Amino acid sequence: MAEQRQADGSGALAGLRVLELGSMLAGPFVGTLLADFGADVIKVEKPGKPDPLREWPPHKDGVALWWKSMARGKRTVTLDISKPEGRDVALQLIGHSDIVIENFRPGTLERWGLGPDALREDFPQTIWIRVSGYGQTGPYKDQGGYATIAEGFSGLASFAGFPDRGPMVSAFPLGDYLAGVFGAFGAMVALHHRSSTGVGQVVDVSLFEPLFRIIEAVTLRYDQTGQVKPRLGNQMEEDVPRNVYPTADGGYIAVSCGSQRIFENLLDAIDRADLKTDPRFTTMALRVANRDAIDDIVRGWMQSQATEHALEQLQAHHVVAGRIYGIDDVFRDAHYAARNTIASIVDETLGVLRMPAPVPQLSGTPGSIRWTGKEPGADNDVVFRRMLGISSDLIERLRKAEVI
Repeated sequence: MAEQRQADGSGALAGLRVLELGSMLAGPFVGTLLADFGADVIKVEKPGKPDPLREWPPHKDGVALWWKSMARGKRTVTLDISKPEGRDVALQLIGHSDIVIENFRPGTLERWGLGPDALREDFPQTIWIRVSGYGQTGPYKDQGGYATIAEGFSGLASFAGFPDRGPMVSAFPLGDYLAGVFGAFGAMVALHHRSSTGVGQVVDVSLFEPLFRIIEAVTLRYDQTGQVKPRLGNQMEEDVPRNVYPTADGGYIAVSCGSQRIFENLLDAIDRADLKTDPRFTTMALRVANRDAIDDIVRGWMQSQATEHALEQLQAHHVVAGRIYGIDDVFRDAHYAARNTIASIVDETLGVLRMPAPVPQLSGTPGSIRWTGKEPGADNDVVFRRMLGISSDLIERLRKAEVI
């Protein structure tokens, strides 16, 4: 596993300054992705009321572990931007930033006099990444946004889960993280546009639209046929057999047969070549119509095999198959180790921490984790005094007023 140490200011995004005003997950994940590749990200937290993610489990010895990764590579300052004095400092920070990230409810920045429309004349080059539940426009824009609700609203949850148990949503905040990826992508698009025009713009990212974007086939199908995608558990309507099968020793193996060749390879692997001419299974359309029959056959074979033996057979016959990993398996796996997918970094409080490495892997300017998430206001002096040039007397007055 690669050991990541504090970087020297290098990276593909070195020289890019980002002001992060959001909290929790979606907006901050935009900042994390940019920080991983060298951007100077300044995260703002309210004095006395830090980012709620610090309170989320898991913890070790009272230290928030999730925070250590989400806030990695970021400088942390405390500033109440809702107060007039805080707004004045925020304006200075915006003036020093290429990108501003926020994920407040729409209208909040405007209420504080910090909305991009009001500041366009003063900061025409600024790129604003605005992440919210339903976007900055539309009849639902004022509603609060959460990843779980976004999965339901996007249509994704309607066909996730088993037919006899109702819809299912992810066991982690998928919508937040996907919105973060799209937000970072939007930032790169806007930066490219600014490089030729000198003009910034607003990147409006909702939580539900990235989820809706990835179910494109479901959308087209309904538009053209009026059909909806059924809920089939771990099966896939268009790809049969495709499922997660239990094995004899308590493991699970996922199989996906997206072509006739792979299906016939599977039949060879389970010693059922006789089924290649079975009229129920000779085409994908026929297998879709007879999914339960072929699924039962594959399931029966899997349940009679030890996991590793089954995998050896399947892979020897070039079947698309893989074992379902637990996180303990991930930490032991040779491929993860070879690709340095898990990074190790020294944290001042907890010692060595292992966490996901930056993604994607760049050949010339790879990402790095410069440091783990810091305490609130850890960089107040560096940012306010050295970067903005605020006097010690004013900093002290702002501190007494609980502005910083």
